[in-house]
Amino acid sequence: MTVKELEAQLLSLTAVEKIEAIRILTQNINQNPRGITKTPGVMGADACIAGTRIPVWLLVKFRSQGASDANILEAYPQLNATDLVNVWVYAQAYPDEIETAIKQQEEADAILD
Repeated sequence: MTVKELEAQLLSLTAVEKIEAIRILTQNINQNPRGITKTPGVMGADACIAGTRIPVWLLVKFRSQGASDANILEAYPQLNATDLVNVWVYAQAYPDEIETAIKQQEEADAILD
């Protein structure tokens, strides 16, 4: 298959299929892909970067508040660019889940204030 043929096939994918293709390629590029996991009893079983307690919704919220990927990587030096790609891909694939998690956290924060 040529690169031009691959490009045509990639462009014909649906948005969700493109996201999955990006995830697969990103994990293949990174020698130690962590991915996104949900673990019962850890961070309310919210989607987190595997092997961490860093929830996807938190990084999405930071980004929505204007944080760049560089800002996030500086704040979380244990993460790498591939981790963030996985986060953004996951968030794009499951926007309702992320929006609900952010809303629940904001409601919990309001109770504490």
